[in-house]
Amino acid sequence: MPEITMPRLSDSMEEGTILRWLVADGDAVARGDEIAEIETDKANMTYEVDAAGVFRAVASVGDALPVGAVIAVVLADGESMPDSNGAAAAPPADPVDSERARAGRGAGARASSSAPAGSASGADAEGAGAAAGTVAPPSTPAEGDGSGSERRVKASPIARRLARELGVGLASLVGSGPGGRIVKVDVEAAAAPAAAGGPASAPSAPAPAPGATGKGEVATVELSSIQKTIARRMAESRATVPDIQIRTEADVTDLLALRAQMKAARGSAPSVNDFVVKACGLALREQPRVNGAYKDGAFELYGRVNVGVAVAAEGTLIVPTIFDADAQPVTAIAQQTRSLAERARNSTVLPPELSGGTFTVSNLGMFGVTSFTAIVNPGQAAILAVGAAVARPAFDDDGQLVKRSLMDLSLSCDHRILYGADAAQFLARLRELLEAPFALLA
Repeated sequence: MPEITMPRLSDSMEEGTILRWLVADGDAVARGDEIAEIETDKANMTYEVDAAGVFRAVASVGDALPVGAVIAVVLADGESMPDSNGAAAAPPADPVDSERARAGRGAGARASSSAPAGSASGADAEGAGAAAGTVAPPSTPAEGDGSGSERRVKASPIARRLARELGVGLASLVGSGPGGRIVKVDVEAAAAPAAAGGPASAPSAPAPAPGATGKGEVATVELSSIQKTIARRMAESRATVPDIQIRTEADVTDLLALRAQMKAARGSAPSVNDFVVKACGLALREQPRVNGAYKDGAFELYGRVNVGVAVAAEGTLIVPTIFDADAQPVTAIAQQTRSLAERARNSTVLPPELSGGTFTVSNLGMFGVTSFTAIVNPGQAAILAVGAAVARPAFDDDGQLVKRSLMDLSLSCDHRILYGADAAQFLARLRELLEAPFALLA
């Protein structure tokens, strides 16, 4: 009976969330069939089974499980799911009866098991009830053991864990989260009467609505795996990276004129950000320390120049990578950037396309932002924040007042590997390349 475990679909993945099963419980599957869509810390991916047989789900949609945890099994002909004691049980004829039978076996195991709290057999619910001095009625299935109808309840991982601790059955709750998903506040609201010794027959005052505070009703939004990773890595950066910011302005008047000529001649042209990525690639090749990272008391200098481009997707931030940005023409960079950005927004970008970056560019100019400070991505020496090109008065070489398009460039650096002079030299070279844009067409 091959077990299907939560795969590691990216180098930084620690857990994944099952978004949906692509096959039904009891379906026959062949090696290479796609069985699940899994949300990783970087993207949503489909996962292929590496065995043939009858598919049986162990985890539910919405479950967030660590890498290596069993999510399903593949049964051979005539083989059946083991019961809670590990012995094979005869498969019931009807799928509904099968679910009820597994629910009954799980409840029986909880009533008789002496395993410690936190075990996978479902004794964790029993231990929690004993610790609280209460025992759940036999008709109420204990929560979180992964059996019966409770498995099909849509609930966040936090809500499931809290329900186990408080002895709340999820099947009786109505979720207030997206799509009717049960979230933490729903469980807390259901547990409140029990914590007070049962519902009062004549309460002295009406209880406040669940989640209501002086700020109004509070809606708790569970983070996706990608959002959790972003939060963790940004907190890690702020806590561990002693960063500095170096700023300059680039006159991109000639660059904008070049783009206009290319668009008129070809019907399309690379974006300003594509030119910035190309310029960064050339400048990074000349400044190896900027194309590196501080790690474990040493400098890592990378042989390839791979520029990550920050893309705002729905509710998250994704950074696909332009590999060998120093060696590619700007037109090729433009094609890749458009394709990667589109696939990042519709969650079809692949994990290899989101890894391997040695430097990052974050551009908010399209939103009218003229200047901002970006947070260094852990594992890199610096990140460039690019603002909008703004028309401003300036003096030309003859002292005449003219209108020029100026763009703010802000470099956030890990001060352990990049010092002020290093960052200043990189920005100076970057500004030089952007102000002489024909060099970027080679």
